[in-house]
Amino acid sequence: MPASDVLPAPDGTAWCVVVPVKRLARAKTRLQAYGSGLRRELALAFAADVVAAAVRCPPVLQVLVVTDDEQAAAVLAGLGAVVAPDRPDAGLNPALEHGAALLRERSPGCGVATVSADLPCLRPDDLAAALRAVPAGSRAFVADADGRGTTLLAAAPGAALLPAYGDGSRLRHLASGAVELPGTPALRRDVDTPEDLQEARALGVGPRTSAVLARTGGVRQG
Repeated sequence: MPASDVLPAPDGTAWCVVVPVKRLARAKTRLQAYGSGLRRELALAFAADVVAAAVRCPPVLQVLVVTDDEQAAAVLAGLGAVVAPDRPDAGLNPALEHGAALLRERSPGCGVATVSADLPCLRPDDLAAALRAVPAGSRAFVADADGRGTTLLAAAPGAALLPAYGDGSRLRHLASGAVELPGTPALRRDVDTPEDLQEARALGVGPRTSAVLARTGGVRQG
């Protein structure tokens, strides 16, 4: 659906954001070259920077983290997120549907968005700009930096989220009628590999990711 065919939602739209967080033992496996300990630290730091940015984003009413990881739950709740267990524990898309349903139950008039937990460069303004561009009564998404995946999917009030994450999710979200938004480089820069992390560092990572990198002396080039 071309963006020119639809109107942005009003600036006064309130949003609720779902952030799915894997168990840290299984997160960011393509960063395993840094060792299990640092890989887990980085995964948690990425998620913490995402949650902190979402909590501080002006249009966002509530941030819900869906996770079964106790350490992540404690840290992210401390940043102002509400935490819910991953039910029915059947993969990413069911977890997001579950989170969206919980948010719509608590705040029936809000829009619902999901943001990836591996966007360490994310700032409140990046998220706010994308949410304000979501068409009224419809859905929109932002593709990742590689142009194949999705880093943000948003459904305005009255629209279902209908997540279709997995390999090639950009094309599935397009096919489902969601509008593709440009997104800022920070919103598109997810981190799966050492090369991704180097690109994120060049863009400027958030304080929690920066602290992990500083404490460990940084990480080698991928």
